[in-house]
Amino acid sequence: MVTTKKRRGRPPRAKVEYTVTAISSKPASADTRQVGGTHYKAMGVQPWEAMETLLTHDEFLGFLKGNMIKYAMRQGLKDPTDADKFRHYRQKYLEVLLSLNKE
Repeated sequence: MVTTKKRRGRPPRAKVEYTVTAISSKPASADTRQVGGTHYKAMGVQPWEAMETLLTHDEFLGFLKGNMIKYAMRQGLKDPTDADKFRHYRQKYLEVLLSLNKE
């Protein structure tokens, strides 16, 4: 008599296929776009440009990190563009870090 062992736990995983698409052009910098309106773009100087000038480098990175945390935590609770705003601040944060490495 042959007995088969019953498998316990999770069912077998389904095969998942991923497609990777190469981006052919460089994305726009965080300074050239705005999420959720045009109110900052209409100003002569964007607020984060003024902050970048007036704050120390570490303070400015802290400002960007704080906004990333804010928009990540309130996603889905207030403004439907919060996820996009988080990505916008993350993009600016990474651009600032990369510019520091180039210096």
